[in-house]
Amino acid sequence: MAPIVGLVGKANVGKSTFFAATTLKPVDIANFPFTTIKANRGIAYFRSKCVCTEFKVKDNPNNSACIDGVRLLPVDLIDTPGLIRGAHEGKGLGNQFLDEVRRADALIVVCDAAGSTDVGGQPVTPGSNDPLDDIRLFEEEFDLWLLNIISKDFEKFSRTAEMKREEIWKYIDEKLSGLGITRNHIINACEKCKLNPFKATGWSREDLKRFAVELRKSSKPLIIAANKADKEFAQENIERIKAEGYIVIPTCAEAELALRRAADAGLIKYTPGDKDFNILQPDKLNQNQLRALESIREKVFRKYGNTGVQDAVNEAFSKLLDMIVVYPVEDADKLTDSKGRILPDCYLVPNGITARQFAGVIHSDLADSFIYAIDARTKKRLGEGQTLKNRDVIQIVAAKARK
Repeated sequence: MAPIVGLVGKANVGKSTFFAATTLKPVDIANFPFTTIKANRGIAYFRSKCVCTEFKVKDNPNNSACIDGVRLLPVDLIDTPGLIRGAHEGKGLGNQFLDEVRRADALIVVCDAAGSTDVGGQPVTPGSNDPLDDIRLFEEEFDLWLLNIISKDFEKFSRTAEMKREEIWKYIDEKLSGLGITRNHIINACEKCKLNPFKATGWSREDLKRFAVELRKSSKPLIIAANKADKEFAQENIERIKAEGYIVIPTCAEAELALRRAADAGLIKYTPGDKDFNILQPDKLNQNQLRALESIREKVFRKYGNTGVQDAVNEAFSKLLDMIVVYPVEDADKLTDSKGRILPDCYLVPNGITARQFAGVIHSDLADSFIYAIDARTKKRLGEGQTLKNRDVIQIVAAKARK
């Protein structure tokens, strides 16, 4: 199953704008809390330098897009309802929010870097709210939600585990089924907390709290999209967030959305993640629009290099989920598929994937009848256990043709 990244955070920090900018899917956007009342799911894109430039060929993308040597691979993104304090108790849209978050494999926590919204998402004087509180609000609510699930009947099943001389992992795994939390996540959290899995009856309430925190960190890794980064007070707040050890990407979702819409209308040339844009039809833009574009260039691009929105998506998949890009071909010399298309497909796959496992990503028959793979760069044969690298171009040789 393809991984999913979730957008989370309190109300009115720009999550819906971020989502719209990455997907260009119409959503309600307004400057008041709870614009999003149910989760939106859409297709964003992972940006990667296409190998067509290295091989000096004109590619024919099929499952992705290639724009001026930039390959854009579709990825799943969900925008969740705004979070408020007490969500773990069902306050606001708490139950719905947490139910959606459980589906995500990694999270982008969108915060108001300018500190211009209070804990309830209401506009306040910029600089008067601490964006670190926005981040901690999410962490605390999710941790308490997990704690409530784990704590229910914990005493009973911990006694059962001890009586049967079994590790507690099995029972916790059953309780957390459907939350995107694996046995490995549970084991890692247990080890980090230095808790004895055979003596869970001795775990205190504080032990369970620590366990829930580590479980969230292990199963739902996160990065921070420090949004409204072009506003006053944002830069100093961004540095404070970084100092707390978070992975932080300064973002300007409004600017990205404006650029994506202008590019979609053919008014400018811009690919998500670019470090600049070119105005193609200045005669179709009024003075206010031209000034707005120049303001984006001055306050965003010259300060941060880009809007940060695409960087946040890329970091979530490459750093948090440790994904790499691999290109399958049927002819390693011509870089083509059976229809003669050059580099038609590429896949975002887990780092550490083997040649046979990658064959299974393409089609299960290829994995079943796998003989060897060929590296298109070196022309060397790769065995079934050979680990693939980012931007590899691979031909799979199988005993029978794919159906």
